[in-house]
Amino acid sequence: MRISVAQIQEANEALLNTHRQSFSHLAEQLQAEGWQPDELIRQIQRLQIAIPSWALGTGGTRFGRFPIGGEPRNLEEKLEDVGLLHALNRASGAISLHIPWDIPQDTAHIRSVAAELGLRFDAVNSNTFQDQPDQQHSYKFGSLCHTDAAVRRQAIAHNIEVIRYGEALGSRCLSIWLADGSNHPGQRNFVQAFENTLHSLQEIYEALPADWWMLVEYKPYEPQFYATVIQDWGTAFLLCQKLGQQARVLVDLGHHLPNTNIEQIVATLMMEDRLGGFHFNDAKYGDDDLTVGSIKPFQLYLIFHELVSGFQRQGRQVNAIAWMIDASHNLKDPLEDLLQSVEAIQLAFAQALIVDRKALEEAQQQNDATWCQELIQKAFRTDLRPLIAEARLRAGGALYPLQAYRHLQVRQQLIAQRGRKAVATGL
Repeated sequence: MRISVAQIQEANEALLNTHRQSFSHLAEQLQAEGWQPDELIRQIQRLQIAIPSWALGTGGTRFGRFPIGGEPRNLEEKLEDVGLLHALNRASGAISLHIPWDIPQDTAHIRSVAAELGLRFDAVNSNTFQDQPDQQHSYKFGSLCHTDAAVRRQAIAHNIEVIRYGEALGSRCLSIWLADGSNHPGQRNFVQAFENTLHSLQEIYEALPADWWMLVEYKPYEPQFYATVIQDWGTAFLLCQKLGQQARVLVDLGHHLPNTNIEQIVATLMMEDRLGGFHFNDAKYGDDDLTVGSIKPFQLYLIFHELVSGFQRQGRQVNAIAWMIDASHNLKDPLEDLLQSVEAIQLAFAQALIVDRKALEEAQQQNDATWCQELIQKAFRTDLRPLIAEARLRAGGALYPLQAYRHLQVRQQLIAQRGRKAVATGL
Protein backbone atom coordinates (compact mmCIF):
# COMPACT_ATOMS: atom_id res chain seq x y z
CA MET A 1 0.00 0.00 0.00
CA ARG A 2 1.17 3.54 -0.77
CA ILE A 3 -0.23 6.90 0.32
CA SER A 4 -0.31 9.46 -2.48
CA VAL A 5 0.36 13.19 -2.32
CA ALA A 6 -3.26 13.77 -3.28
CA GLN A 7 -4.46 11.70 -0.32
CA ILE A 8 -2.26 13.69 2.05
CA GLN A 9 -3.55 16.96 0.65
CA GLU A 10 -7.14 15.78 0.94
CA ALA A 11 -6.61 14.79 4.58
CA ASN A 12 -5.04 18.20 5.28
CA GLU A 13 -7.67 20.31 3.54
CA ALA A 14 -10.25 20.52 6.32
CA LEU A 15 -7.56 21.31 8.89
CA LEU A 16 -5.61 24.02 7.08
CA ASN A 17 -7.48 27.11 8.26
CA THR A 18 -7.35 26.16 11.93
CA HIS A 19 -3.69 25.20 11.60
CA ARG A 20 -2.74 28.46 9.91
CA GLN A 21 -4.30 30.44 12.72
CA SER A 22 -2.55 28.37 15.39
CA PHE A 23 0.81 28.50 13.65
CA SER A 24 0.58 32.25 12.97
CA HIS A 25 -0.07 32.93 16.64
CA LEU A 26 2.80 30.67 17.74
CA ALA A 27 5.19 32.13 15.15
CA GLU A 28 4.51 35.65 16.46
CA GLN A 29 5.16 34.50 20.02
CA LEU A 30 8.43 32.78 19.06
CA GLN A 31 9.65 35.79 17.07
CA ALA A 32 8.88 38.09 19.99
CA GLU A 33 11.16 35.90 22.12
CA GLY A 34 13.98 36.04 19.56
CA TRP A 35 13.45 32.72 17.76
CA GLN A 36 13.20 32.27 14.01
CA PRO A 37 10.35 29.81 13.23
CA ASP A 38 11.72 28.96 9.79
CA GLU A 39 15.10 27.95 11.25
CA LEU A 40 13.43 25.90 13.98
CA ILE A 41 11.40 24.12 11.29
CA ARG A 42 14.53 23.34 9.30
CA GLN A 43 16.14 21.79 12.36
CA ILE A 44 13.03 19.76 13.14
CA GLN A 45 12.93 18.45 9.58
CA ARG A 46 16.53 17.22 9.87
CA LEU A 47 15.59 14.88 12.72
CA GLN A 48 14.78 11.49 11.18
CA ILE A 49 13.80 8.63 13.48
CA ALA A 50 14.56 5.08 12.32
CA ILE A 51 11.78 2.52 12.59
CA PRO A 52 12.96 -0.97 13.59
CA SER A 53 11.75 -3.78 11.38
CA TRP A 54 10.54 -5.70 14.45
CA ALA A 55 8.20 -2.93 15.63
CA LEU A 56 5.78 -3.10 12.70
CA GLY A 57 3.76 -6.01 14.05
CA THR A 58 2.12 -6.56 17.38
CA GLY A 59 4.43 -7.66 20.16
CA GLY A 60 3.18 -9.55 23.13
CA THR A 61 3.99 -10.77 26.58
CA ARG A 62 5.36 -14.02 27.91
CA PHE A 63 1.72 -15.15 28.09
CA GLY A 64 0.49 -14.43 24.60
CA ARG A 65 0.51 -12.41 21.40
CA PHE A 66 -2.56 -10.74 19.94
CA PRO A 67 -2.13 -9.93 16.22
CA ILE A 68 -4.06 -6.99 14.82
CA GLY A 69 -4.27 -8.23 11.24
CA GLY A 70 -2.67 -6.81 8.12
CA GLU A 71 0.81 -7.16 9.61
CA PRO A 72 3.81 -7.27 7.25
CA ARG A 73 4.60 -10.80 6.16
CA ASN A 74 8.05 -10.17 4.72
CA LEU A 75 10.77 -7.54 4.53
CA GLU A 76 9.30 -5.80 1.50
CA GLU A 77 6.01 -5.28 3.30
CA LYS A 78 7.89 -3.97 6.33
CA LEU A 79 9.57 -1.42 4.09
CA GLU A 80 6.16 -0.48 2.72
CA ASP A 81 4.84 0.08 6.25
CA VAL A 82 7.75 2.35 7.14
CA GLY A 83 7.06 4.12 3.85
CA LEU A 84 3.47 4.70 5.01
CA LEU A 85 4.71 6.26 8.25
CA HIS A 86 7.22 8.44 6.42
CA ALA A 87 4.60 9.60 3.91
CA LEU A 88 2.45 10.76 6.82
CA ASN A 89 5.01 12.38 9.12
CA ARG A 90 8.07 12.94 6.88
CA ALA A 91 10.22 12.09 9.90
CA SER A 92 10.56 8.31 9.63
CA GLY A 93 12.93 8.12 6.70
CA ALA A 94 15.01 5.18 7.91
CA ILE A 95 14.59 1.53 8.85
CA SER A 96 16.74 -0.51 11.21
CA LEU A 97 16.99 -4.23 10.44
CA HIS A 98 17.40 -7.04 12.92
CA ILE A 99 19.38 -10.05 11.71
CA PRO A 100 18.37 -12.88 11.46
CA TRP A 101 14.72 -11.84 11.92
CA ASP A 102 14.88 -9.87 8.67
CA ILE A 103 17.58 -11.20 6.37
CA PRO A 104 17.57 -9.46 2.96
CA GLN A 105 17.83 -12.26 0.43
CA ASP A 106 18.36 -9.86 -2.49
CA THR A 107 20.08 -6.77 -1.11
CA ALA A 108 20.07 -4.90 -4.43
CA HIS A 109 16.31 -5.34 -4.76
CA ILE A 110 15.68 -4.37 -1.13
CA ARG A 111 17.81 -1.23 -1.53
CA SER A 112 15.81 -0.37 -4.63
CA VAL A 113 12.49 -0.75 -2.81
CA ALA A 114 13.75 1.38 0.07
CA ALA A 115 15.01 4.11 -2.27
CA GLU A 116 11.65 4.21 -4.05
CA LEU A 117 10.00 4.84 -0.67
CA GLY A 118 12.53 7.51 0.29
CA LEU A 119 14.09 5.34 2.99
CA ARG A 120 17.66 4.60 4.04
CA PHE A 121 19.02 1.82 6.22
CA ASP A 122 20.06 2.82 9.71
CA ALA A 123 21.87 0.56 12.21
CA VAL A 124 21.82 -3.19 11.66
CA ASN A 125 21.19 -5.20 14.82
CA SER A 126 22.70 -8.57 15.67
CA ASN A 127 21.00 -11.31 17.71
CA THR A 128 22.92 -13.59 20.05
CA PHE A 129 20.19 -13.69 22.69
CA GLN A 130 18.20 -16.41 20.93
CA ASP A 131 19.05 -19.79 19.47
CA GLN A 132 18.23 -20.10 15.78
CA PRO A 133 17.10 -23.43 14.28
CA ASP A 134 20.28 -24.02 12.27
CA GLN A 135 22.98 -22.84 14.70
CA GLN A 136 25.49 -25.32 16.10
CA HIS A 137 26.00 -23.94 19.62
CA SER A 138 23.47 -22.62 22.14
CA TYR A 139 23.47 -19.17 23.76
CA LYS A 140 21.68 -20.44 26.85
CA PHE A 141 24.67 -19.52 29.01
CA GLY A 142 25.83 -16.49 27.05
CA SER A 143 27.36 -15.58 23.72
CA LEU A 144 30.32 -13.18 23.56
CA CYS A 145 31.07 -13.86 27.24
CA HIS A 146 30.64 -17.64 27.08
CA THR A 147 33.18 -19.92 28.77
CA ASP A 148 33.32 -22.02 25.58
CA ALA A 149 35.47 -20.43 22.87
CA ALA A 150 33.44 -22.19 20.17
CA VAL A 151 30.28 -20.39 21.28
CA ARG A 152 32.14 -17.08 21.28
CA ARG A 153 33.46 -17.71 17.77
CA GLN A 154 29.93 -18.45 16.55
CA ALA A 155 28.63 -15.20 18.06
CA ILE A 156 31.55 -13.21 16.61
CA ALA A 157 30.94 -14.71 13.17
CA HIS A 158 27.27 -13.77 13.35
CA ASN A 159 28.08 -10.13 14.15
CA ILE A 160 30.55 -9.96 11.27
CA GLU A 161 27.89 -11.45 8.98
CA VAL A 162 25.50 -8.70 10.11
CA ILE A 163 28.12 -6.09 9.20
CA ARG A 164 28.36 -7.56 5.70
CA TYR A 165 24.59 -7.36 5.26
CA GLY A 166 24.71 -3.78 6.47
CA GLU A 167 27.44 -2.88 3.98
CA ALA A 168 25.35 -4.28 1.14
CA LEU A 169 22.36 -2.20 2.26
CA GLY A 170 24.23 1.06 2.77
CA SER A 171 24.12 1.05 6.57
CA ARG A 172 27.06 2.43 8.53
CA CYS A 173 26.40 1.18 12.02
CA LEU A 174 26.31 -2.11 13.97
CA SER A 175 24.19 -2.20 17.12
CA ILE A 176 24.98 -4.85 19.74
CA TRP A 177 22.83 -5.74 22.72
CA LEU A 178 23.84 -8.77 24.77
CA ALA A 179 21.67 -10.82 27.10
CA ASP A 180 24.87 -12.26 28.60
CA GLY A 181 25.03 -12.54 32.37
CA SER A 182 23.98 -14.83 35.20
CA ASN A 183 20.88 -15.56 37.23
CA HIS A 184 22.54 -17.09 40.28
CA PRO A 185 25.30 -15.92 42.67
CA GLY A 186 28.58 -17.65 41.97
CA GLN A 187 27.39 -18.85 38.57
CA ARG A 188 29.93 -16.79 36.64
CA ASN A 189 33.34 -15.24 37.16
CA PHE A 190 32.67 -11.51 36.66
CA VAL A 191 36.18 -10.65 35.48
CA GLN A 192 36.39 -13.55 33.04
CA ALA A 193 32.96 -12.71 31.61
CA PHE A 194 34.00 -9.09 31.03
CA GLU A 195 37.33 -10.07 29.47
CA ASN A 196 35.71 -12.65 27.19
CA THR A 197 33.19 -10.04 26.07
CA LEU A 198 35.90 -7.46 25.45
CA HIS A 199 38.06 -9.83 23.42
CA SER A 200 35.03 -10.92 21.38
CA LEU A 201 34.03 -7.32 20.71
CA GLN A 202 37.59 -6.52 19.68
CA GLU A 203 37.42 -9.15 16.94
CA ILE A 204 34.11 -7.73 15.71
CA TYR A 205 35.53 -4.20 15.92
CA GLU A 206 38.42 -5.19 13.68
CA ALA A 207 35.89 -6.20 11.02
CA LEU A 208 34.19 -2.77 11.00
CA PRO A 209 34.57 -0.72 7.81
CA ALA A 210 36.54 2.49 8.34
CA ASP A 211 33.44 4.73 8.26
CA TRP A 212 31.26 2.58 10.55
CA TRP A 213 30.31 2.80 14.20
CA MET A 214 29.81 0.02 16.68
CA LEU A 215 27.04 0.84 19.17
CA VAL A 216 27.30 -0.94 22.52
CA GLU A 217 24.01 -1.12 24.43
CA TYR A 218 23.60 -1.75 28.16
CA LYS A 219 20.81 -3.04 30.38
CA PRO A 220 20.72 -3.55 34.17
CA TYR A 221 18.63 -6.73 34.18
CA GLU A 222 16.49 -9.13 32.14
CA PRO A 223 16.83 -11.84 31.08
CA GLN A 224 19.66 -12.15 33.59
CA PHE A 225 18.41 -11.03 37.00
CA TYR A 226 21.53 -11.43 39.13
CA ALA A 227 24.26 -9.90 36.98
CA THR A 228 24.35 -8.61 33.41
CA VAL A 229 27.79 -8.32 31.81
CA ILE A 230 27.10 -4.89 30.27
CA GLN A 231 24.81 -3.67 33.02
CA ASP A 232 25.18 0.13 32.87
CA TRP A 233 26.51 3.05 30.86
CA GLY A 234 29.83 2.99 32.70
CA THR A 235 30.57 -0.58 31.61
CA ALA A 236 29.53 0.19 28.03
CA PHE A 237 31.68 3.34 28.11
CA LEU A 238 34.67 1.38 29.45
CA LEU A 239 34.32 -1.18 26.67
CA CYS A 240 34.12 1.57 24.05
CA GLN A 241 37.25 3.23 25.42
CA LYS A 242 39.11 -0.04 25.15
CA LEU A 243 37.78 -0.76 21.65
CA GLY A 244 38.57 2.53 19.91
CA GLN A 245 37.07 5.73 18.48
CA GLN A 246 34.56 3.89 16.28
CA ALA A 247 32.82 2.46 19.35
CA ARG A 248 29.98 4.45 20.91
CA VAL A 249 27.46 3.87 23.70
CA LEU A 250 23.81 3.25 22.79
CA VAL A 251 21.26 4.54 25.31
CA ASP A 252 17.91 2.76 25.51
CA LEU A 253 15.56 4.87 27.63
CA GLY A 254 13.96 1.78 29.15
CA HIS A 255 17.27 0.20 30.17
CA HIS A 256 17.64 1.99 33.48
CA LEU A 257 16.66 1.37 37.05
CA PRO A 258 13.78 3.52 38.39
CA ASN A 259 14.60 7.23 38.86
CA THR A 260 17.97 7.02 37.11
CA ASN A 261 19.07 10.46 35.92
CA ILE A 262 19.32 9.58 32.23
CA GLU A 263 19.86 13.19 31.17
CA GLN A 264 23.05 13.31 33.27
CA ILE A 265 24.30 10.14 31.61
CA VAL A 266 23.58 11.70 28.21
CA ALA A 267 25.45 14.89 29.13
CA THR A 268 28.51 12.92 30.25
CA LEU A 269 28.58 10.75 27.14
CA MET A 270 28.18 13.84 24.93
CA MET A 271 31.05 15.51 26.79
CA GLU A 272 33.28 12.51 26.10
CA ASP A 273 32.07 12.20 22.47
CA ARG A 274 30.95 8.62 23.13
CA LEU A 275 27.20 8.88 22.56
CA GLY A 276 26.34 7.00 19.41
CA GLY A 277 22.67 6.18 19.42
CA PHE A 278 19.29 6.17 21.12
CA HIS A 279 16.50 3.64 21.46
CA PHE A 280 13.37 5.58 22.35
CA ASN A 281 10.51 4.22 24.45
CA ASP A 282 9.02 4.91 27.87
CA ALA A 283 8.72 3.01 31.13
CA LYS A 284 6.69 2.99 34.32
CA TYR A 285 8.44 0.14 36.17
CA GLY A 286 11.33 -1.15 34.08
CA ASP A 287 11.92 -1.99 30.46
CA ASP A 288 8.21 -1.61 29.67
CA ASP A 289 8.72 -0.49 26.04
CA LEU A 290 5.77 1.90 26.19
CA THR A 291 4.89 4.68 23.74
CA VAL A 292 7.57 7.40 23.77
CA GLY A 293 6.61 10.28 26.04
CA SER A 294 3.52 8.55 27.43
CA ILE A 295 4.84 8.31 31.01
CA LYS A 296 7.75 10.74 31.43
CA PRO A 297 7.50 13.51 28.82
CA PHE A 298 9.42 15.97 31.02
CA GLN A 299 12.37 13.55 31.31
CA LEU A 300 12.34 13.10 27.53
CA TYR A 301 12.51 16.87 27.14
CA LEU A 302 15.36 17.16 29.66
CA ILE A 303 17.29 14.50 27.74
CA PHE A 304 16.86 16.49 24.54
CA HIS A 305 17.91 19.63 26.37
CA GLU A 306 21.26 17.97 27.09
CA LEU A 307 21.48 16.65 23.55
CA VAL A 308 20.85 20.04 21.97
CA SER A 309 23.29 21.68 24.38
CA GLY A 310 25.90 19.10 23.42
CA PHE A 311 25.30 19.54 19.69
CA GLN A 312 25.62 23.30 19.97
CA ARG A 313 28.72 23.03 22.11
CA GLN A 314 30.39 20.66 19.62
CA GLY A 315 29.10 22.32 16.44
CA ARG A 316 27.39 19.10 15.31
CA GLN A 317 24.10 18.43 13.55
CA VAL A 318 21.25 16.35 14.96
CA ASN A 319 21.90 13.55 12.46
CA ALA A 320 25.25 12.83 14.14
CA ILE A 321 23.35 10.37 16.37
CA ALA A 322 21.54 7.17 15.33
CA TRP A 323 17.92 7.62 16.48
CA MET A 324 15.52 4.70 16.68
CA ILE A 325 12.27 3.73 18.36
CA ASP A 326 12.37 0.46 20.29
CA ALA A 327 8.96 -0.34 21.73
CA SER A 328 6.48 -3.19 21.97
CA HIS A 329 2.91 -2.81 20.80
CA ASN A 330 0.65 -5.15 22.72
CA LEU A 331 -2.66 -3.28 22.68
CA LYS A 332 -2.35 -0.53 20.06
CA ASP A 333 -2.12 -0.63 16.31
CA PRO A 334 1.71 -0.67 15.89
CA LEU A 335 1.68 1.98 13.18
CA GLU A 336 -0.47 4.32 15.26
CA ASP A 337 1.85 3.83 18.22
CA LEU A 338 4.89 4.63 16.08
CA LEU A 339 3.24 7.81 14.77
CA GLN A 340 2.59 8.92 18.33
CA SER A 341 6.14 8.11 19.38
CA VAL A 342 7.77 10.03 16.53
CA GLU A 343 5.66 13.10 17.30
CA ALA A 344 6.61 12.93 20.99
CA ILE A 345 10.29 12.85 20.00
CA GLN A 346 9.88 15.79 17.63
CA LEU A 347 8.04 17.80 20.27
CA ALA A 348 10.70 17.20 22.94
CA PHE A 349 13.41 18.17 20.45
CA ALA A 350 11.58 21.35 19.42
CA GLN A 351 11.04 22.35 23.06
CA ALA A 352 14.74 21.85 23.74
CA LEU A 353 15.59 24.13 20.81
CA ILE A 354 13.84 27.12 22.43
CA VAL A 355 15.60 27.02 25.79
CA ASP A 356 17.27 30.38 26.41
CA ARG A 357 20.67 28.86 27.05
CA LYS A 358 22.47 32.16 27.50
CA ALA A 359 20.07 33.21 30.26
CA LEU A 360 20.20 29.71 31.74
CA GLU A 361 24.00 29.74 31.88
CA GLU A 362 23.95 33.13 33.63
CA ALA A 363 21.43 31.86 36.19
CA GLN A 364 23.52 28.73 36.74
CA GLN A 365 26.66 30.78 37.33
CA GLN A 366 24.75 32.87 39.87
CA ASN A 367 23.35 29.76 41.54
CA ASP A 368 19.84 31.08 40.94
CA ALA A 369 17.98 27.78 41.22
CA THR A 370 14.57 29.43 40.95
CA TRP A 371 15.29 31.16 37.65
CA CYS A 372 17.00 28.06 36.24
CA GLN A 373 13.82 26.11 36.87
CA GLU A 374 11.72 28.91 35.37
CA LEU A 375 13.73 28.93 32.15
CA ILE A 376 13.68 25.17 31.79
CA GLN A 377 9.97 24.88 32.44
CA LYS A 378 9.06 27.82 30.19
CA ALA A 379 10.25 25.97 27.09
CA PHE A 380 8.60 22.73 28.17
CA ARG A 381 5.26 24.44 28.76
CA THR A 382 5.24 26.10 25.34
CA ASP A 383 2.81 24.27 23.02
CA LEU A 384 4.92 23.71 19.90
CA ARG A 385 2.56 21.27 18.22
CA PRO A 386 1.65 23.82 15.51
CA LEU A 387 5.37 24.19 14.74
CA ILE A 388 5.73 20.42 14.33
CA ALA A 389 2.64 20.33 12.13
CA GLU A 390 4.00 23.14 9.96
CA ALA A 391 7.31 21.26 9.58
CA ARG A 392 5.38 18.24 8.34
CA LEU A 393 3.20 20.34 6.03
CA ARG A 394 6.18 22.03 4.37
CA ALA A 395 7.82 18.62 3.88
CA GLY A 396 4.70 17.25 2.17
CA GLY A 397 3.35 15.29 5.14
CA ALA A 398 0.10 15.25 7.05
CA LEU A 399 -0.73 18.01 9.48
CA TYR A 400 -1.94 15.39 11.96
CA PRO A 401 -0.55 11.98 10.96
CA LEU A 402 -2.62 9.87 13.33
CA GLN A 403 -5.83 11.55 12.25
CA ALA A 404 -4.87 11.13 8.58
CA TYR A 405 -4.00 7.47 9.18
CA ARG A 406 -7.47 6.83 10.51
CA HIS A 407 -9.16 9.02 7.90
CA LEU A 408 -7.47 7.02 5.13
CA GLN A 409 -8.39 3.74 6.88
CA VAL A 410 -4.85 2.44 6.48
CA ARG A 411 -5.20 -0.53 8.84
CA GLN A 412 -8.43 -1.65 7.18
CA GLN A 413 -6.74 -1.53 3.78
CA LEU A 414 -3.74 -3.50 5.05
CA ILE A 415 -6.07 -6.16 6.45
CA ALA A 416 -7.89 -6.32 3.10
CA GLN A 417 -4.58 -6.80 1.25
CA ARG A 418 -2.74 -9.11 3.65
CA GLY A 419 -5.49 -10.83 5.60
CA ARG A 420 -6.90 -10.58 9.11
CA LYS A 421 -4.60 -13.33 10.38
CA ALA A 422 -1.38 -11.99 8.89
CA VAL A 423 1.34 -11.93 11.56
CA ALA A 424 4.60 -10.02 11.21
CA THR A 425 7.70 -12.12 10.57
CA GLY A 426 10.64 -12.01 12.92
CA LEU A 427 9.89 -11.30 16.55
